[in-house]
Amino acid sequence: MKKHTLSFLFILTSFYSFAFEGMWIPSVLNAAFDDMKANGLKLSKEEIYSINNTSLKDGIVIFGGGCTGEMVSNEGLMFTNHHCGFDNIQYHSSVKNDYLKNGFWAMNREQELACPGLTATFVIEMRDVTDEVLLGMEGVEEKDRAAKMKDLLSAIAKREKAEKKCDGFVRGFNYNTQFFLVLTKTYTDVRLVGAPPSCIGKFGGDTDNWVWPRHTGDFSVFRIYANDKNEPAEYSAANKPFKPAHHFPISLKGVKEGDFTMVYGFPGRTEHLLTSAGVAYNHEQLAPMRIDFREKNLEVINAAMKSSDELRIKYASKQSNVANAYKKWQGQELGLNKFNAIQLKKEEEAKWLEIAKLSNKELEYSNLLSSIDKLYKDYYGVNIAAAAYAEFVFNGPEVFQLYQDFNEIRVQGGQLKKGNQWEGKMKEFLETAKAFYKDYDLETDKKRFVAMSSMFEQFTKGVIHFEHPKLSREAAADLWFKQSMVADSAVFLGMIRSFSKDTFVKMSGKSKKYAKRLSAEYLYVQAIALNDYYNNTLVPSKREFNTKHDQLMEKYVFLLEEMRGKKEKWCDANSTLRLTYGRVEGSAPVDGMAYTPFTTGQGILDKNSTGNPDFEINDRLKMLLQNKEFGSYGVNGTLPVCFTGSNHTTGGNSGSPALNGNGEWIGINFDRTWESTMSDLYFNSEICRNVMTDARYVLWVIDIYAGAGHLLNEMTILR
Repeated sequence: MKKHTLSFLFILTSFYSFAFEGMWIPSVLNAAFDDMKANGLKLSKEEIYSINNTSLKDGIVIFGGGCTGEMVSNEGLMFTNHHCGFDNIQYHSSVKNDYLKNGFWAMNREQELACPGLTATFVIEMRDVTDEVLLGMEGVEEKDRAAKMKDLLSAIAKREKAEKKCDGFVRGFNYNTQFFLVLTKTYTDVRLVGAPPSCIGKFGGDTDNWVWPRHTGDFSVFRIYANDKNEPAEYSAANKPFKPAHHFPISLKGVKEGDFTMVYGFPGRTEHLLTSAGVAYNHEQLAPMRIDFREKNLEVINAAMKSSDELRIKYASKQSNVANAYKKWQGQELGLNKFNAIQLKKEEEAKWLEIAKLSNKELEYSNLLSSIDKLYKDYYGVNIAAAAYAEFVFNGPEVFQLYQDFNEIRVQGGQLKKGNQWEGKMKEFLETAKAFYKDYDLETDKKRFVAMSSMFEQFTKGVIHFEHPKLSREAAADLWFKQSMVADSAVFLGMIRSFSKDTFVKMSGKSKKYAKRLSAEYLYVQAIALNDYYNNTLVPSKREFNTKHDQLMEKYVFLLEEMRGKKEKWCDANSTLRLTYGRVEGSAPVDGMAYTPFTTGQGILDKNSTGNPDFEINDRLKMLLQNKEFGSYGVNGTLPVCFTGSNHTTGGNSGSPALNGNGEWIGINFDRTWESTMSDLYFNSEICRNVMTDARYVLWVIDIYAGAGHLLNEMTILR
């Protein structure tokens, strides 16, 4: 009996040692805190996270919809990544004012640019409400659980929001085995202050994306504004710079190999609890299909962007969004292959099976694994079709999404009883359509359709076909796009204006003619067919899979918890506030190759000399680097640019502050090494590394390169 106990403890301990793995909820740091202190943390838990006193959390925001930003002055100044601010930089760019190519710097507050729709959200409190939720779910039958859960989480959030007078939600973690209340405050007046040119902010382009060594100054500067009470307010010239409860002091003392680092932000999504069946689906089926779609998509977009400055600006943000995941998935596939992650998952499951035998849970554990495996096989067709739809309609030719959005409002028109409600909806869509045309090119969209449509058809099981009885796909596409009302912005916008006066119960005049034309237009008809296929076939089946999968995974994770005993753990990323920690260190991902953890300005010049267009730099940057005009930011004749660390990060951590053991800002997180992208599914502490732009390079660009040193005057800089 004693022998069995020792064996059990050995398996359990070795399986759950974390070695810098983990995205820790800052309000419950007990499990990781001692290790953080041992590795160089100098702060207390209260200094990292507190609801009663100022703490590091008060300087961190959700930037927009999916990145992180941090406060770096007492006057609302905020850093995030260049690629996070890219949409807003592109929004303000034109051939005349090419901020993408030349950069932008506001030399006074009046020059700062409003960014409609951009938000910055602070977390006020994160609190574990697991006991309350699980108690409220006791005795609820399986068929009623989803509805009951939704109502219960909503009720808790509503109660807490009313009491604290703020926004918030309750979210399930690790397949609803743990629950946290998250209270927030969102600011809606956020303005662009500065952005380096793309030859700095995107240096390396697709060639270097997800690759080390990196030499990218991936940062941009924004400012939050508030009303005279420092509270959120819509944009107004009368608003004042926001006064944060905490802003990060910036250390220019630098970092050395082995130094403690932590990254504090909002990681988007990891799936480290997936079974081997889930990893196999993602690795062997889903990722390869997505990569193929994006490769065809990018061939068209990249060619268009090279053809003119106008198209380069129009498609810059779209290309970045498509290319980023494309390169990431390729790296993820390489890492999962190299380390045989599916087999490693199976070996972990075998270890758990041994533990299950010791606790008489063998049958329950085996049945759960078998059920999850069968579920992936049963729903393979719908899962892969839904993913293909996302690539084709949501990330591919834009005409279908535009028509679908219009049709959704058109359908609503017949349901709205009051004409002014309908008119308001149409006026809102009119502004959306105007913005659409700012960055749209019909010829490029047509080519994206031709490149991707036949591939998409393979996954629809004969439901969707794009065919012409006499013409080839290319010739038919020429005809369909030219005949489309989308081809002429004046016609399409005119249609929207004519419809804004109708209710679709009684149509008259122009709107009736437009409706007749729409019903005969091939692309519009296909857009509606696609939408019907998605909503009536894919969504119900996909939702059914998700429900069954999450129910099985909930039981699976609860069973693991029961077998291992009570022990704090890190939860999969789900866009909530997390802290991850590690050290400044390199890695050796490939036999015979070692990555050192630092890069310098010399690497920019070396890459530029190769002639690769992704490494083009402007004359000013080249002159400053060649002449070693580094000011006070250089070290021994070099200019620090980037460094790597063993912090466990993912998408959403983009823009997160990189901090030293004193909580001082030492750089900005922006990427992972290519081999590290597998960490969303499987973390390997030997090779998984995050990439950060050094604080000294950020301030050098602002001060020496851009001549915007006035911004440094409002920062707290430690030299």
